[in-house]
Amino acid sequence: MPKIGLYQLHVIETGRFRLDGGAMFGIIPKPLWERKISPDAGNRIPLHMRCLLLESSDRLILIDNGMGDKSDARFKQIYGVDLEFAELNRSLKAAGFGAEDISDVILTHLHFDHCGGSTTRVGDRTEVAFRQAQYHVQRAHWDWANSPNPREKGSFLDENLTPLLESGQLNLLDSEGDLFPGVSVRKVHGHTEAQQIVKITGPEGTLVFVADLLPTTAHLAPVWGMGYDIRPLVTIAEKSVFLEEALREGWQLFFEHDPAIEVSGLAQGGRSIEAVEGRPLQEL
Repeated sequence: MPKIGLYQLHVIETGRFRLDGGAMFGIIPKPLWERKISPDAGNRIPLHMRCLLLESSDRLILIDNGMGDKSDARFKQIYGVDLEFAELNRSLKAAGFGAEDISDVILTHLHFDHCGGSTTRVGDRTEVAFRQAQYHVQRAHWDWANSPNPREKGSFLDENLTPLLESGQLNLLDSEGDLFPGVSVRKVHGHTEAQQIVKITGPEGTLVFVADLLPTTAHLAPVWGMGYDIRPLVTIAEKSVFLEEALREGWQLFFEHDPAIEVSGLAQGGRSIEAVEGRPLQEL
């Protein structure tokens, strides 16, 4: 089992879904992006909701938790949701854990495909899914999500937010940096306000959970951004700075949405920094 510092690492697959390829690649023409990820008849590309579990002697930290299981049939049809492939609680069980074992949930941001598993339906109520856990979110992003702009309003669902506030388990962060020993967060603002990516560091090296700064390996080129990004020029600048640092320091990247690659390294290509040695986390 892969290990970095204090933590054993587990991939937690929470399902697959599909988003419009044009939206996922913004200004990039379809003849270019479809060479990297093929769309279906509805122009949607397949994406994973792949999360990361950090196991230490005294903590069990889950980074993001997918879409959850609260969606109705229409929502599932629009987004091609596939929970037969994988589902949060089944994946936790396969790793030897249950929801009650999670001590901490780090949410990179509050779009429904990253935080929907935070809550669950119990009868006619929606409650937190991890009753022993603290949920760690950047305060600036929490405020942003609770006063959403028209462009992002459909991504911030009340059923995912209100139970967190009512639970008393919400920890709003006012800064970046160390959150736990060997685990730090870094804010980026191009995709949405104050998204936090997560860095796990130890003697074995560094792994970065890049969330929607780099949703897939196809998005490494700076201008290959998403139409969903609220500040596309900021995304370009943030990716450029991050990738140069990651290449220089030899960081490995963990991809939440890539349809095939869990982890990769980086190398300087002819025109830009490229993903190399794509492999399962188990081979880290």
